[in-house]
Amino acid sequence: MTSRRSKFLPLSLILLCIAWPTFAQSQASGDEVVTIDPHATTTPFPHFWEQMFGSGRAILTLREAYREDLRAVKKVADFRYVRFHAILHDEVGVYNEDEHGNPVYNFAYVDSIYDGLLKNGVRPVVEISFMPKKLAFNPDALHPFWYKQNVSPPKSMERWDDLIQHFAQHLVERYGIDEVAQWYFEVWNEPNIDFWNGIPRQESYFELYDHTARTLKSVSPRLRVGGPATAAAQWIPEFLQHTAENHIPVDFVSTHGYADDTVHNMFGTNEDIPMDDRVGRAIAKVRGEINRSATPHLPLFWTEWNVPGMMEARDTIYVGPALANTVRECDGNVDMLSFWTFSDVFEEGGPTSTPFRGDFGLRAFDGINKPSYYAYGLLHQLGDQRLANVSNNVIVTRTANGDLAIAAWNMVDPGQQGTSRELTLHLLGVPQNAKAAIQRVDLTHGNVLPQWAAMGKPKNPTPEQAEQLNRETALPAPEEMALSNGTLHLSLSPNALLLIHVENSRH
Repeated sequence: MTSRRSKFLPLSLILLCIAWPTFAQSQASGDEVVTIDPHATTTPFPHFWEQMFGSGRAILTLREAYREDLRAVKKVADFRYVRFHAILHDEVGVYNEDEHGNPVYNFAYVDSIYDGLLKNGVRPVVEISFMPKKLAFNPDALHPFWYKQNVSPPKSMERWDDLIQHFAQHLVERYGIDEVAQWYFEVWNEPNIDFWNGIPRQESYFELYDHTARTLKSVSPRLRVGGPATAAAQWIPEFLQHTAENHIPVDFVSTHGYADDTVHNMFGTNEDIPMDDRVGRAIAKVRGEINRSATPHLPLFWTEWNVPGMMEARDTIYVGPALANTVRECDGNVDMLSFWTFSDVFEEGGPTSTPFRGDFGLRAFDGINKPSYYAYGLLHQLGDQRLANVSNNVIVTRTANGDLAIAAWNMVDPGQQGTSRELTLHLLGVPQNAKAAIQRVDLTHGNVLPQWAAMGKPKNPTPEQAEQLNRETALPAPEEMALSNGTLHLSLSPNALLLIHVENSRH
């Protein structure tokens, strides 16, 4: 789930290049040449990396700053779903008991939370967590996060079933089954680590899942439920075997994996797998586990991931190339890849102390756009058909009107010294002087940290300062160029991410 972020990861991510068209070769000079045939066979390229985002916990959605960030990210990404923790936390007020110990339900804040999302064009992935204290077997089983959620199993499965039934029935009555059937219900968060203290951990989680899934389906078979929402890509074979053998409903598989999860945790091995490749490798591993199960066609939702967090890298331009590389590696193996998080309105470690401390979001506290925000905006412009390409630094796509949208990057890991890289794109079958438009996120484009430093690194920027930072880092109009004899030569500085749009009037 989040701040302790060094979770776990596995295996080898294999991208099969299906269309012959684009090839890359390293020149003696170190330059890279990529040849592209825009008319070659393509494969579907749904924008799986931008359809779902994570965010902190349910009660934060009521803040205007959270909703402003949601609206801002929706402008640059195909933001359809949001997932957050703790819809059942006591601060939301869902569950109480009267003087006789009878359950009392209150969905007023739940309504405000989901009303706000739907009003802004985003649907929830309903993570069913954490335990109301009066329903907890152990009311003192509090997680060390700042908001002290309860991670205990329920004191009564009958009471738990009743809570889930009332919760789901209320949602259906308020929003209608046609709407709620488009949501997803995910049972708990990372039950394989300290977010669940049932004993034995796996067996007790499976019991919770079974009761929750069956109860949801009793309200309506159209409600979609899944799990196990584990850290570090764990428990998937066991979960699928359990649900198949016991005829437990499951509509999707969800799990997590971060680039800085350890190889041992993620894969159970001592392989040397670079952090930049761990998420892709883990997703390939889990996709294979699903394929080999009794339910091989289940969708895979990777409901938490992020790039490595050391050296406050998540505030830097490194995120763009790391994101693009992960998209390249995961294509074809995952249905939704949910970046944790879209906003730094986030309190796992307590209130923020500065807008830039390496937190997870695309927008810093005070609504300041990070380089990752602009990187998502660039990748959003990729087409929905992909042309095969053996380069590790390029994604080539075709847009609906036949033009080309190409992402190219020069990734340099945090703390490493990188150099600029030269890239030549050679396009076949397009006008020799076709128009090209280039946008980039790099040291001088979309990079807020130098501007914040020049401002004196204010710990609590005023609204005017935040607006100034966003204005100064907003990406300029695309740079207009033209191919020369069908080629385009580009120079990529360390951790630059480029989006190149090439007109193809011969389509």
